[in-house]
Amino acid sequence: MQNVATELDASALEAIIEGLTQALAETAVETMKAQNYHWNVTGMAFGPLHDLFQKIYEDHFEAQDELGERIKALDGHTEGRLAKLLERAKIEECDGHVDDRTMIANLVADQRTIAGTLAALADVAEKNGDLLTQDMAIARGQVHEKFAWLLNAHIK
Repeated sequence: MQNVATELDASALEAIIEGLTQALAETAVETMKAQNYHWNVTGMAFGPLHDLFQKIYEDHFEAQDELGERIKALDGHTEGRLAKLLERAKIEECDGHVDDRTMIANLVADQRTIAGTLAALADVAEKNGDLLTQDMAIARGQVHEKFAWLLNAHIK
């Protein structure tokens, strides 16, 4: 198995960069959505949700950098235009004019979507022998699954 970018063939690089870019797009949209909800959450659970939403957007902001830098390490182009990331993402923006349960349900669904994107990326990376991207995708997927669990616990 290969484990460095220089050992990957062109089709493997293309597939892996595609998966990384998809994960980056979804992470970027989710970062802003969580921050939007952080600003606009109200109600009896304001304190814990305000804090949880902040943990999510801070984590995701750092993850965007990791994903973008991995794309560059593979000699790809990292998309930085918000409009292009929004177009590409499988998750959507949402304004902050929703109740806290809707915010949570939206974020749970999004976290699961991102985890699925990362699982697919891990499969592509494994198939092509890119252990470094595979490891990153698995680790990030676990973070998103944990956030989905933490959020879902608020509405069960």
